[in-house]
Amino acid sequence: MKIPGFPGSTSNKGRKPVRKSKSLIPQLTDWHPWLRQVMDWTVTSGSVLLCLLMLPTRFPGMELLGIGPNWLLIWVVAWSVKRSIFAGALAGIILGLLQDALTAPHPSHAISLGIVGILSSLIQKQRFIQEDFISIALIVFGMAVVSNTILALQFSFMGGSCGAECFRKAEDIWIYYQRVALASAILSSLWAPVLYYPLNRWWQKMKLIHNS
Repeated sequence: MKIPGFPGSTSNKGRKPVRKSKSLIPQLTDWHPWLRQVMDWTVTSGSVLLCLLMLPTRFPGMELLGIGPNWLLIWVVAWSVKRSIFAGALAGIILGLLQDALTAPHPSHAISLGIVGILSSLIQKQRFIQEDFISIALIVFGMAVVSNTILALQFSFMGGSCGAECFRKAEDIWIYYQRVALASAILSSLWAPVLYYPLNRWWQKMKLIHNS
């Protein structure tokens, strides 16, 4: 026996079709290939420019012993962990030259960042560490120590080349750079996910679109 429904029951009312909202901005897959490429270059170069601008900036909570995060080093690690050794080294050298343009001509940051790019590519290639926020922070910590050690070596080799008034003793250089390396490594590793996460998401999305 069929029980009639009550008046006004919602069981007999037809369901309204769900309207799908359309975004005013078309999806990246609908863009022209050259336009996507230009957008990719713009995001990549814009992130480098942002790192250059933030390098001498000291915000509250982003400074330890007068040292701030090494944003260019974080960028080089984020770029290199999924790319070839050549791409990592090239990115490190270019960003090192850009940093040299903002600082003294010696020592050269291109050498240290180039080596950082090579080592970061080797770590990812050999899959020693799985990729997540913790591993990226650990990689950045180690690369910051390596980068500052290379800079200390360059200062040691320069020695008294700038005259008797600015003669640098090797022991003074290493004592100073021990503090600099530790402070830079701690801050850079803590802030690495802030830069790595959005850049990695963007590069992964562009790679999927390119391979599809």
